[in-house]
Amino acid sequence: MVRPEGWFSGTGWRAVGMTMNGSYGIIGWPLGHTMSPTLHSWGFEQFGMDARYTAWPVAPDELAPFMERVRTQPVAGLSVTIPHKQTVMPFLDRISDRAARIGAVNTVYWDGDVLCGENTDITGFVAPLHALSFVPASALVLGAGGAARAALAGLKELGVTRLAVTNRTLAKAEALAAAFAVDCVAWESRMDSGWQLVCNTTPLGMSGAEEARSPWDAQVFSSDMLAYDIVYNPLETRFLREAREAGCRTVSGLDMFVQQGLAQFALWTGQSMDAAGAKGHLLGALKG
Repeated sequence: MVRPEGWFSGTGWRAVGMTMNGSYGIIGWPLGHTMSPTLHSWGFEQFGMDARYTAWPVAPDELAPFMERVRTQPVAGLSVTIPHKQTVMPFLDRISDRAARIGAVNTVYWDGDVLCGENTDITGFVAPLHALSFVPASALVLGAGGAARAALAGLKELGVTRLAVTNRTLAKAEALAAAFAVDCVAWESRMDSGWQLVCNTTPLGMSGAEEARSPWDAQVFSSDMLAYDIVYNPLETRFLREAREAGCRTVSGLDMFVQQGLAQFALWTGQSMDAAGAKGHLLGALKG
């Protein structure tokens, strides 16, 4: 196997640190909205690393040959986003307990000759709620992909007692609800019950073709709700804007994105990016 130049082998995980010159990137389909190159390239620059981070749009039918190239070309690490967070798992040699429990991988890294999968989305998801000292009594997760899995796992870790998932495809919501032992709500009935927290993990509102859409009716927001959107580009989605106008507290996906990205960077390099500096850099890029 040809590994990235400067990589360590041996037993136990070894951080790359400042010795690493390598190629990193994000895979997903599509990737027009991603800010991962902006975040990680800034981090490499801050630590003086000769590394590069690239957006690699990989269609679902291209995933297998791409992952083969990861093993034969100098790719030091990957971020993984929709729709590959689950489908990438069979191409890895080892998956962390947390990623296995969630059933999704968002980070790929090398441990010697072993290609490993981790999930830093839970860390990213719960960090803004910890900052608010907010544990909702009830929460509804919109969507049934890899990010929804992380949201459900994070909310269960927080001890939310009434927890449910909904999705436009009912069968996917039912399967996810069964996997996490939570309630399943039909998409058409998602706004019929009061929820203290509603979290959007769907692409609705994302920059591009879905930007004008929202998964929630503006008239159904109530001022005691918290609206959480994992979408971070645009910074304020229609979902969040209408929630804010209704008097709700809101959490932007940028907070989750920064925290999960910092955890990825630390896993790849052994270095800790400055969270405030990273968020400020991203805000400047999004507003500019």
